[in-house]
Amino acid sequence: MGNLYLIRHGQASFGAEDYDVLSAVGVRQSQALGEHLAQLGVRLDRCVAGDLRRQQDTARLALEALHASGCAVPAVETDAAFNEFDADGVIHALLPGLMEHEPNALHILRNGAQHRSEFQRLFALMVQRWHDGEHADDGLETWQAFTARVQKGLQRVLEAAGSGDNIAIFTSGGTIAALLHLVTCITPSQAFALNWQIINTSLSQLKFRGRDVALASFNSQAHVQLLRAPELITYR
Repeated sequence: MGNLYLIRHGQASFGAEDYDVLSAVGVRQSQALGEHLAQLGVRLDRCVAGDLRRQQDTARLALEALHASGCAVPAVETDAAFNEFDADGVIHALLPGLMEHEPNALHILRNGAQHRSEFQRLFALMVQRWHDGEHADDGLETWQAFTARVQKGLQRVLEAAGSGDNIAIFTSGGTIAALLHLVTCITPSQAFALNWQIINTSLSQLKFRGRDVALASFNSQAHVQLLRAPELITYR
């Protein structure tokens, strides 16, 4: 059987002008992941990443660390199917419907870095309404379209995979949630309940034979836990 390693990107710049940039913590997380894969003796036959900067940089840094440990590494292939859903679009589409019952929502969302728990509560509520279809048809990618996009990306990876290949996919939390939904048939709500637990650069593993895929492990944090550096365990 082959292995698909689903890797969430390192910590991005939450609260900054450009979120899609790894923080200093995100850089260290990515390097620690590559070093850990080398210690495990993982041989990667292919590496795929979405085209978001945080996904590409996480892949690059992890592979550089893996290569520095003496391991051969593949080139990074890019497939935008593994991009995150449009979180900003979800907020813009769903925020007006929250304002009546959440009058401070706009302030909290604009200052998320100072109100992390409240930001997460409101964001989770909007995501739930998004995947339930409770928004206008205004061009926002729907949950159904998002999962269809991710499924096509998975199919492309499997179609090109050799028997027994080890393939790393550098992606985002929402994309991993969609893959869990597709592979295990859990509900969108259950998938996102798991999504909120996925740490930056965590490792989830899928086993595949042909086009048959099964979940083998979820959200491994060993690479940062072994460093005994709790500041490297981040969720956003």
